[in-house]
Amino acid sequence: MIRFFKKKEKVKPAEVKKDYNPPTTSSRSLRERAPESVEVKPQPIPKVKEKVIGEVYRILKTPQVTEKATDLTKGNQYVFKVWPTAGKVEIKKAIEGLYGVDVISVKIIRVPAKRRRLGRIRGWRKGYKKAIVKIKAGQKIEVLPR
Repeated sequence: MIRFFKKKEKVKPAEVKKDYNPPTTSSRSLRERAPESVEVKPQPIPKVKEKVIGEVYRILKTPQVTEKATDLTKGNQYVFKVWPTAGKVEIKKAIEGLYGVDVISVKIIRVPAKRRRLGRIRGWRKGYKKAIVKIKAGQKIEVLPR
């Protein structure tokens, strides 16, 4: 995601040397007592992590805990409900940033809305988007704390 409203760092002016004494009432010129000119080099902008934890929750909703999802954990695959606008690359970066694991692949499934009926009342069950994330062997994601 591109950060449009990122604050830019201000370059600090060069500091005056501490051993500099301002001229007193003597008649010496200021050039003799003034510090040497200090070159101001622009500070490099530090790299910001791809995803901050607050931004991760704009991509991931919740981990999905079902029988099928718990069976998939044996093969290092985890299931998450995600926002409908999330893409594979964003999901991969979010999982890596939040849980600190190496993601191998991401599969996305869009579950459609279904028509439901309760007596005479008809309605719709909401559809959602879920992602099956495969991580590197030997790594784990603690979905439910034990």
